[in-house]
Amino acid sequence: MGDRGHKRTIMGVVVSNKMDKTIIIRAERLVKHPVFHKYIKRHVKYKANDEGNICNIGDRVLIVESRPLSREKRWRLRKIIEKSG
Repeated sequence: MGDRGHKRTIMGVVVSNKMDKTIIIRAERLVKHPVFHKYIKRHVKYKANDEGNICNIGDRVLIVESRPLSREKRWRLRKIIEKSG
């Protein structure tokens, strides 16, 4: 059996909300360098569905994996953790 009911969740910061019902999230993670053993920040941008256009730039949000909603949108907004202030 697969992982039914266990969708991936990612926390990130909203970097754009210019599109209608879509936000762009920047998610950072730490990766250990294979030679120097120092931690390096890496980031990925995700497009997520924001049905009510409620997010603003700088908000910290939680997004959850979903079925494809458009050519590049595969995530939905679950909740706003912290409003930018």
